[in-house]
Amino acid sequence: MTLTTNTYFRDVRIGVIGGTGLYSLDGLKVVEEVTVETPWGLPSGAITIAETSDGNKIAFLARHGPAHHVMPSEVNYRANIAALKAVGVQVILAFSAVGSLREEIQPGDFVLIDQIIDRTKGVRGDSFFTGTGVTAHASFGEPVSCALRELVAQRSDSVPNIAVHASGTAVCMEGPAFSTRAESNLYRSWGASVINMTCIPESKLAREAEITYAVVCMATDYDAWRQSEAPVTVAEVMKTMKANAANAKALLLAVLPDIEQAVYNDPDMALTRPEAGSIQYAFQQAPDKQSTSGKSKLSFIFPNYF
Repeated sequence: MTLTTNTYFRDVRIGVIGGTGLYSLDGLKVVEEVTVETPWGLPSGAITIAETSDGNKIAFLARHGPAHHVMPSEVNYRANIAALKAVGVQVILAFSAVGSLREEIQPGDFVLIDQIIDRTKGVRGDSFFTGTGVTAHASFGEPVSCALRELVAQRSDSVPNIAVHASGTAVCMEGPAFSTRAESNLYRSWGASVINMTCIPESKLAREAEITYAVVCMATDYDAWRQSEAPVTVAEVMKTMKANAANAKALLLAVLPDIEQAVYNDPDMALTRPEAGSIQYAFQQAPDKQSTSGKSKLSFIFPNYF
């Protein structure tokens, strides 16, 4: 089924983005799969709409496509976030494979990052406003939701065989090659905890789209910094993937009821309140100075503003 702006699933408030090794949801009833056409193109694949035991809807999207056919720098992040917003998503819990930059973050551990250092190279579409003739500057000092991170951290006992680190800084690099040893040590000197290739611009676009966002970083290796070991290989990364995927699904199923409670049953909407409506204060032009065609494009994700 293909969706347009006139056929949103407005009750699908929770979204999950699966990273490397996490291509599907288990333990939930699949309702249907939908393809959402956005003004920024098509997302990485169809969105799976699933239903929880309480009857609430969850939207799942594999970041790299169901067959992992989309490279990190080639992911259409704008289409992914716009498509999830279009079906009604207010909260996204994302998962991402990462390399560890710290001895205490062992392969298999999870990290609930709270800060990001952008080392991408400007080749990714990183703003919905680029090229629209509508100027806006979103706040990004806190790139992920503290409240959503805390909900996830409270369910760390669902994966007792690994450590879930409650905070950390991620470096997002371009890829697809892994870091040199010199780069890896540079990032360590900055105090970074993990390194990946996807949290930028995904987190920035979620913020622009007024979606509450957090990412669970799943360590697969020690990157290249460890002098006592050879630089990371693809074979080494793939060894940890199966265990990471199983733990990710266990953690997701454990925290989903808490997210449901916060999204569907909290009259104060404390979880989503910091992001909801935030972009209305970011516009820099008077409405009559904004591009008509740009406003038409942006109305796909901001129907209340344009």
